[in-house]
Amino acid sequence: MSSKPPAKPKPDYHGHRDRLRTRFREGGPKALADYELLELVLFMLIPRRDVKPIAKRLIKRFGSFAETLSAPTHLLEEVDGIGETTALNLKIIQVAGQKFGQENILDRPVLSSWTALLEYCRAHMQYESKEQFRVLFLDRKNRLILDEVMGKGTVDRAPVYPREVIKRALELEASAIILTHNHPSGDPTPSQSDIDMTNQIITAASSINISVHDHLIIGRNDTASFKSLGLM
Repeated sequence: MSSKPPAKPKPDYHGHRDRLRTRFREGGPKALADYELLELVLFMLIPRRDVKPIAKRLIKRFGSFAETLSAPTHLLEEVDGIGETTALNLKIIQVAGQKFGQENILDRPVLSSWTALLEYCRAHMQYESKEQFRVLFLDRKNRLILDEVMGKGTVDRAPVYPREVIKRALELEASAIILTHNHPSGDPTPSQSDIDMTNQIITAASSINISVHDHLIIGRNDTASFKSLGLM
């Protein structure tokens, strides 16, 4: 009577994975370092490999969990252990998070869910490596009609044409707009050109009864509001 061969022992990292999942279940994301939270994601994407060293390499390269997910796929693939499929899956997770944020501000007045709006803008722009100018077009009830990128540029400038912003607002029959762009340098302080461009848009918009509620500048760790700063 033949006996079954003994089962192969589980790799050591299986116990580590169970411990991390337990810490997350009991303490939530605050109980984990960024590389550990990234490990939890990589467990699902790379199930048959110890992903702790990979997670640490990603954090070392990009700086944080959020910055890792925001990194372009070609840069993710430069990290040892990250192939094309894993890089693509990390981007899918990023987009899923952005989509969740968008759902939180759809079909409700944007001005009544300002925190959700800020989180949505940060999710899309906080870690962009180049300056990006977006316009949120709102209807008469201040609900989001469309969030559109209207300018992409370099690390310190995105070309914006006020007439194009107003033209698009008219096409969408928007009653109000919120301007937003990022500063890849990390400092959200408005520049003089930011102030001048905003004033041009406000002047053009007011002539056709379109309100400009605010202009938000998204930095790495903070957000500047023109309205709060008394700049509009």
